[in-house]
Amino acid sequence: MKESIHELLPRPSVMGVVNVTPDSFSDGGAFLHPQAAIAEARGMLDEGAAIIDIGGESTRPGAESVSLDEELRRVEPVLAALPDAPVSIDTSKAEVARVALAAGAVLVNDVTALRGDPELAGVVADSDACLCLMHMLGEPRTMQDDPRYDDVVSDVKAFLEERLEFATAVGIGEERICLDPGIGFGKTVAHNLELLARLDEIVALGRPVLVGASRKRFLGRLLGDDEALTGPVSAGVAVAVLAYERGASLFRVHDVREHVEALAAAHALEVRA
Repeated sequence: MKESIHELLPRPSVMGVVNVTPDSFSDGGAFLHPQAAIAEARGMLDEGAAIIDIGGESTRPGAESVSLDEELRRVEPVLAALPDAPVSIDTSKAEVARVALAAGAVLVNDVTALRGDPELAGVVADSDACLCLMHMLGEPRTMQDDPRYDDVVSDVKAFLEERLEFATAVGIGEERICLDPGIGFGKTVAHNLELLARLDEIVALGRPVLVGASRKRFLGRLLGDDEALTGPVSAGVAVAVLAYERGASLFRVHDVREHVEALAAAHALEVRA
């Protein structure tokens, strides 16, 4: 029986980020060594993360792609050490997803929304895994080079709707899919704020919405540092709570405990109301 995304990750759920890369914007490569990544993942689970998102290829602005062999070399030891943990694989490569799913991963988080590798859709369709489809303008190497939209919310919504239709057409059950508007992926500060303010329009597509604003540089720039490369935890938590109030279900974060506690409080208030 294939588990729906609602069953796997009830609202609100926190996804802990573990970047097994040398150049992540958020941690500067602190978890490139497998043992450090494994310890970080276990710590996040202890702090209340519902799932751990493991990635072996940086998607920070300006990042270059890595080879299949290198990506596998980074993530395989971490996946092998977490056989019973709820794990997501952050990849656009079909073979990496195949290896991760065989190791027990339950979700494929694809920043290209099934556009990067033509075989990835089939890998997911043939599995019991859930899928996250994200909007990104261009590719990490170029996405922040003067991004422009007619209307960022309408454009992102149309893109996600089209990719959702594509995914279901190739055999991935709609109940297994969540959507990510791609905060910070080919967006200016103003674009990010508009997406967050009108997040209900993305939620209206009928699938759980994932928001990944944690430590993004737009938060630092919003607070007055025009050269910021990251944003503070406090601003990330505030955005997560406001996104939850606008209908978001899933939250991809680096600082798990703070987000879990804040979202638990927001949920308690919502239920009481």
